[in-house]
Amino acid sequence: MLPFLGYLYSLTVRFIKAASGRQRFSVLGALNAITKEVVTITDHGYINAVCVGKLLQKLHELFGNLPIVVIMDNARYQRCAFVEETARKLGIQIVFLPPYSPNLNLIERLWKFVKKKALYNQYYAHYEQFHKSISNCLEQTGTTYKRDLDTLLVAKFQSFKNATFQP
Repeated sequence: MLPFLGYLYSLTVRFIKAASGRQRFSVLGALNAITKEVVTITDHGYINAVCVGKLLQKLHELFGNLPIVVIMDNARYQRCAFVEETARKLGIQIVFLPPYSPNLNLIERLWKFVKKKALYNQYYAHYEQFHKSISNCLEQTGTTYKRDLDTLLVAKFQSFKNATFQP
């Protein structure tokens, strides 16, 4: 639970409160690029291939009657035989983004938004408050924050026309 400073400008030394301890709250999510619906799996430890499998299973349970394509980055726990086999069994197609291209992953924009709303310039004395703040923000993505996310989570990317590359 390290502090996230949104901004700080000071001519004198300022001490920022930060919680001590090493408790972890991990969120693995899938974002529907059309409806902006968010499906998450949370864990109080580290995300691993089993968590990814649980997320794929949850997506299959929610949308099994539709074709499902999941776009993933190249995290080691996502690009393993277990995850690929689980997806194949569930009829889910996986597409991996090119390495080092988080800007192409819409959910990265969602994570940045959640940090901004729930964590920046906030001090949580207890882990439960920290956990609850993130969970509440994620629960409100379809209601309170829907308008903000409709403008943020668009599939518009910068493109370069007539670009030439010099070796």
